[in-house]
Parts: sequence; structure tokens; C-alpha cells
Amino acid sequence: MTRENTHALSDVLDQLEDGLTDEQVCVRDIVDASGRSSFASLILIFALICTSPASTIPGLTTATALIVFSLTIQLIVGRKSVWLPNFIMRRSVSSKTIMDGIAWLRKPVRFVERFLKVRFTIVFERPWLWIPLTLILCVTLFMPFMEVIPASGSIASAVIAMFGAGLLARDGVLVVISLVALSIVPVVIWQIGFV
Repeated sequence: MTRENTHALSDVLDQLEDGLTDEQVCVRDIVDASGRSSFASLILIFALICTSPASTIPGLTTATALIVFSLTIQLIVGRKSVWLPNFIMRRSVSSKTIMDGIAWLRKPVRFVERFLKVRFTIVFERPWLWIPLTLILCVTLFMPFMEVIPASGSIASAVIAMFGAGLLARDGVLVVISLVALSIVPVVIWQIGFV
């Protein structure tokens, strides 16, 4: 396992942390810090932010859903660079909140990285990649309604982050695991919120 694969997720957090230079950080800053062609990094970053304690911010789950939905659509159609509407790009949150979230994520990210490696890469070929991407689209459509169910948005975001991590590290096994998890997220959320 190479260092590039082992530290892929930590590198994304480092890159994000280095880009936080102002008191407020907006979506545009995060996109620019991650690179306009880094769809996997951006899906991972926004999903991780929504998984962290920052998820308590009202509206963050909905904003994450909009961003991930847009990024996923662009991946499906084969865009080479990220485009997000200005009303999303202008959304901002305090750098301290993001920094606290990054610090909280460091330990679980280091744990996950121990198991990541390039394998089963056939799942990154079309049309196979469209299966998890389609499931992510379905999950993001329901995420705004998860604002009223405690922790449900974080569960959905954690599964999306799992996919993002697999895509970033080219770990097809993790993508397949995320595919299974994406299939059962609606059932889990239903159990948490309505049963």
C-alpha cells in the first residue's frame, strides 16, 4: 500500500485546513482549496462536515444534500470541472466550526485509512459507477427532511462519505460496502424517525 493511498483522506483534511485563512469560510473557498476537478474530494469533504459536530448547524444537512446532489449529477454526466450555483457558493460558516469538525474527524479518518488500498477498480468504470451515484442522488433528495430527525442526516452523510473515500482512494471494496449501506439508509432512517 503506497503512502498516497494510505493518507488520501488525511491529505484532503490537510488541504481543507490549509485553506481556512479567514474567520468565515464559504463553499467557494472549500471548492477552490480542493480543486475544481476533485469531485471525490469535495463529496468527501462536505459529507464529512455534515457527519462532524458541525451538523448541528440548522440547514447544514440541506446545504450538504444540495451540494452532493449537484456534484453527483455532474459525475454522472461526465463533467471535468465542478460547477455550483452562486447561491450555494456564497453560503458560509465560521472557520472555527470547520476546524473543530476537522479535529474531531482526524481519529476516525486515520483508523479508516489503515484499511484503504487500490482494489476491485472495475466498480469505477461506467456503467457500474452509476449504481452508487444513483443511490446517492436518492438519499440526497430525502436529506432535507432529515433535519427534523436527530442524527439521521449524519448517518446519511457518513455513508456518502464512505463512498467518497472509496472513490478518492480507488478502493472498490469500500464503494461496494457503501453501496450496500446506501441501500439500507432509508430503512434505518425510517426506523429512527417513524417507528
